[in-house]
Amino acid sequence: MATFQPNATTTEWSPTRIAALAVGAVFLLVGVLGFIPGVTTDYDTMSFAGHHSDAKLLGVFQVSVLHNIVHLLFGVAGLVAARTAVAARWFLLVGGAIYLVLWLYGLVIDRGSDANFVPVNEADNWLHFGLGLGMIALGAVLPRLAAPGHGTPAVR
Repeated sequence: MATFQPNATTTEWSPTRIAALAVGAVFLLVGVLGFIPGVTTDYDTMSFAGHHSDAKLLGVFQVSVLHNIVHLLFGVAGLVAARTAVAARWFLLVGGAIYLVLWLYGLVIDRGSDANFVPVNEADNWLHFGLGLGMIALGAVLPRLAAPGHGTPAVR
């Protein structure tokens, strides 16, 4: 009889692991797209960091080199976390919390100040809010939906 090992890498693709993989892949894609002229408008104005970057992913979301790197790092974290159910769940919960903090940060800072170093605009703020809630919901709900019926801990 096999024992449940929540930290062990497994070939079983639970909903939580799939969600972390999908979220990570989307972050990677967004990070790469942020460096492609045309997909990112006003690409020639992109700075490393700060509110002076007028570059916008899809013409909507303000980006900088730093902002794109953060997306790439979140993407890699999601792919790595998808190796185990526990890590995938923590990626979704903690990553979602980070995005809610970023949303709050974007609401309170003066976007024309040096405090807007990422940078963020109104569209970014509401995207961060949606990402935060969505990731936390996935991390909280998916393990419960995949709970096995025979008393094994539900960390899928």
